[in-house]
Order: sequence, then C-alpha cells, then structure tokens
Amino acid sequence: MKFLDQCKIYIKSGAGGVGCLSFRHEKSIEFGGPDGGNGGRGGHVIIEAVEGLNTLIDYRYQQHFKGGRGMHGMGQNRTGAKGKDIILKVPVGTQIFDENNDVMLADLTEAGQSVLMLEGGRGGRGNSSFKTSVNQAPRQTTDGGPAEEMWIWMQLKLMADTGLVGLPNAGKSTFLSSVSRAKPKIANYPFTTLKPQLGVAYVDNKEFVIADIPGLIEGAHEGLGLGDRFLGHIERCATILHVIDATGEDIVAAYKTIRHELEQYGQDLSGKKEIIALNKVDALDDELTSMLTEELSKVAKSPIMPLSAATGYGVKEILRALLKNVEEVRMAEQNEENEKREEGDVNTSSEPWSPI
Repeated sequence: MKFLDQCKIYIKSGAGGVGCLSFRHEKSIEFGGPDGGNGGRGGHVIIEAVEGLNTLIDYRYQQHFKGGRGMHGMGQNRTGAKGKDIILKVPVGTQIFDENNDVMLADLTEAGQSVLMLEGGRGGRGNSSFKTSVNQAPRQTTDGGPAEEMWIWMQLKLMADTGLVGLPNAGKSTFLSSVSRAKPKIANYPFTTLKPQLGVAYVDNKEFVIADIPGLIEGAHEGLGLGDRFLGHIERCATILHVIDATGEDIVAAYKTIRHELEQYGQDLSGKKEIIALNKVDALDDELTSMLTEELSKVAKSPIMPLSAATGYGVKEILRALLKNVEEVRMAEQNEENEKREEGDVNTSSEPWSPI
C-alpha cells in the first residue's frame, strides 16, 4: 500500500429541501386546509478517526465529497427525506487545517473521535407550519438552508511512542526490524527508507510503538535530501532514539547535524527525552567503543548506549531505557490532562463537535 500523509480535499454539505405549498382536496372535507410538508435536512460532512488505517491514500484519487441534498416537502404533510451524511474515515493522528493550511480545525488523536466539519442545510417550512387561527389558508413556504462548502488540508502525524532519527545508513531500519515484526527495506546505500515505518516493540511483557522515518542530512530543513517533512511523524513521540553509526568518520559531527535539524524544525523536538545509540559496535573492539562513547559524551548530555542492531547486542537494554522514558512522559501528560479536566478546560463529551 502506498503511503500518503498529506492531502487537500473539497467538501460540501447538502442543501435543505424546499417546503411544500399544498392544500387538502378530499371530496368529503369541505374546508381542507393546508397540508404542505417541510423539506428534509441536507447531509452533514463528518470526519471520523478509525483503527486499521495508517495512510491517507484513499483521498489521493478522489478529492471531492458532497453530502446528499434534502428532499422537498410533499402534500399530505409529508416531510422530505434527510440528505445522506458523508462520513470520511481517516487514520488516528490526522489533523485538519483550513484551506491555507494555517489554522488547525481539528486533531483526531483517538479511535472513534469525530468532528462535524459542515452542517447540512435546514429543511424549508411547508405551508401547513404557517397555519394559525387568523391565517387558515397560508400560501407561505420557505426554501431550504444553503449548503456549506470549503477546501481543507488533512495531515497525518503517526501515533508512536518512540521516534528513530539519524543520518542515512545509521541502522535505524535494522533496529526496527530486530525489535518488531516490521519489514522495512534494508540495503547498503542511503535513503533506503522513503516513508515512515511503524513497529511494535516488546520488552518485559510491555509493548510500545516505534516510528522509523527517512534519514536526515545536513540542510534537510532547507529541502536537501528528502527534507524534514517526515519529522512531523515524531512530534507526538514521548522519546527519541538517536542512532549513530559508530563506524562513521566523525560521530560528533553526525550527532551535531541531526540535533541542528531537530532545532531548525521546531515543535520542541530538540527538547524531547533522548537516548543515543552507538550502533554497529560489533565492528569495533571494546577499547574503541569506550573511546567513542567518551568523545561523544563531551557534546551530548543524553545517555549513550552501545548497540549492534544486526547481532542484537544491547537491544534489550535500549528498549528498557526507551520504555522508561515513554512511561514517564505519558504519566506526566496524563497528570496534566487530569488537572485540566478538574479545572474544566477539557471537553469530555464523546459527541461529535464542530469547529465551525
């Protein structure tokens, strides 16, 4: 399946049906009176986050979505049928922005969460609804409410606990394949990873989700290489695993390059908890590994751990360290959310909400 994490679509709700102008014509009823029914409501446009999706590819080939129009009212006080609602299903973690991609309208972070983007037009009133004691035969009706329309951007930011960052060929994909059932492409050349990959890691009878993104190079924030757009997929991560190739020419320069790109991207990525994995130590002796660790510790404040993703050396220790960071961050986030809920700042309703 192809991966798509950003798309622009056009949505339009359904217009309301027109109210009916009608009078009863039964032969046995001398004063029939009005019996025009109301028009039906137009269809809403709703976006819902569901499980089982991890891409927006469904919106690559169809960009226009319209709710059904409400049926017109009819005689004998028959109300027109409601227009069909349009429910767009998206992956968990999808953010919705306005046409200019500036203002966030919704952030769907939980399965089952939905947002009413456009409301269908109200049905028009038939003449029977205008009947009063002084107006026994009204000839007044109203049109249905107009449809609403807009262009929106949808951006997917994967819901993962840990993000893997590093230069191309640092061994991120090898690490992901060794700790999960994910099958990323692994080869001996740069940029083998062209799209984000997710895997579920298990350690000490616990699990957490790891996201691997394409490698970064110097100047990625300026569009070099594959750019830094994929960094958006680790914005929600609790911690970062910075993978460095221990056999590289200059591990300090490699570390500084990635840290600089994280700082240039913003969104507080450089402030997240970090663990540095000195990968491919199976190609080095213990003395050289210790020397490189000491050299790197002079410029890095984060914990530095040896790793050989290919042989499995140090994998369990790193997973435990990552899990500890994840649990600490998630606990802090939960406490903060509970405090906001107690203060009344968090909407606990499960009903669809509308930013319009």
